[in-house]
Amino acid sequence: MPQAGDLKKGSRIEHEGHPFSVVKLSRRTPSARGAATLITAKLRNLRTKQLLERTWKADERLPEPDFAFRTARYLYAEGEDIHHFMDEETYEQWALARDMIEYELGYIGPDDCVRALFFNGECIGLEIEGTMNLVVAHCDPGVKGDTVNNVTKTARLATGLEIQVPLFINQGESIVVDTREKRYIRRVK
Repeated sequence: MPQAGDLKKGSRIEHEGHPFSVVKLSRRTPSARGAATLITAKLRNLRTKQLLERTWKADERLPEPDFAFRTARYLYAEGEDIHHFMDEETYEQWALARDMIEYELGYIGPDDCVRALFFNGECIGLEIEGTMNLVVAHCDPGVKGDTVNNVTKTARLATGLEIQVPLFINQGESIVVDTREKRYIRRVK
């Protein structure tokens, strides 16, 4: 069983039977003699996306979570709200609601591979890479004479996501996108 003092930003834990991810962490050491260090964590429920703040003593034991990752392929969308995936090893299929994976859908398209997060045998979300190569589906051409530093324009990617890109990026080009900050990094070489 892990201790509260071992938590880091991004750690996944189980609290009161629900899966959480650590969003923010702070440590306080009271000045009284023999006082225990306190760990305060802001947690995001991985199912409902709600935030919760919880404080533990640093040596307090936390229950071992039952998390598992599987490589999955995005198959198709059924209407706007239901998205179907398939386990790459067992060929088992399951569906996820749009509100559970809305952020990740901006970076994946049909037939893309992702990591599916399972908690107690149930798929509760997806994990995508920190950077992804995506194709620019539409953007306005750059205007000649706009040479001021860091001038950007809006580009819609093949997945439907809109981000800001430099003026020299054209429709049909592949670019590297930072998925954590939703920003352009560079052209694909």
